[in-house]
Amino acid sequence: MTLAGKPLTGSDAASTRPEREVEIRFRNVTKTFGDLVAVRDLNLDIGKGELVALLGKTGCGKSTMFNMISGLMAPGSGEVQVMGKSPFRDFDWFRGKMAIVFQNDRLLPWRTAVDNVELGLEMMGLGKSERRERAMHWLEKLGLKGHENDYPHALSGGMRQRVSISRAFATDAELLLCDEPFSALDEMTSMRLRNEFASLVRENRKTAVFITHSIDEAFDIGDRIVVLKRPAEIALDLDMTGGVDQAERERIRATIHRTLSV
Repeated sequence: MTLAGKPLTGSDAASTRPEREVEIRFRNVTKTFGDLVAVRDLNLDIGKGELVALLGKTGCGKSTMFNMISGLMAPGSGEVQVMGKSPFRDFDWFRGKMAIVFQNDRLLPWRTAVDNVELGLEMMGLGKSERRERAMHWLEKLGLKGHENDYPHALSGGMRQRVSISRAFATDAELLLCDEPFSALDEMTSMRLRNEFASLVRENRKTAVFITHSIDEAFDIGDRIVVLKRPAEIALDLDMTGGVDQAERERIRATIHRTLSV
């Protein structure tokens, strides 16, 4: 994770990280909106089974990267590949293979918790009994047993996000994309949920990309932290696996603060 006491960046990080099958690849990607350059000549590989926190200040290009990974936006130039395919051109192919947890829970207010979790499974064409079995399993896994028939208005913010996470895991998608899903919650609820989320990703051997502007959240979530500067330039690429003691965490935290303050 470190080289001569310093966080690894760029090719140093890539050369020391264990070899993994590439799940997400950015190659020379640029994306502009009029005169605004959101992403410029970005190269990034994310391996299968990695839990990567994309960390950066507002406006650094995180959400643009997220939208290109999810297939909601095409790169202006260069190439984005997910599982060897273009998420924008091959959007329908990714149904059931990619799940998204948004900043807002996006639950349908006229559907109960269990019916909301079943929504993605309905779109995948699963039968009623299998949908219900999967939905109930994940609601129980996320601590919502007994609330399956509650409507969203009767649930707290944290409980609604648990339903949203249940909905994502119920699809058994290989890739989970999370766009600051806990930012609207109080700190204690947010910390519990992100620790639970990270444990479930590792337990179920998923690949996950987690967008955040919080250094603490990136530490709690990421096996790898990619620190971005505008326009989506990789300033630091940190491997957090293998154990990091408190003193090292504080050194890394200080380095991230200095990087983001420039």
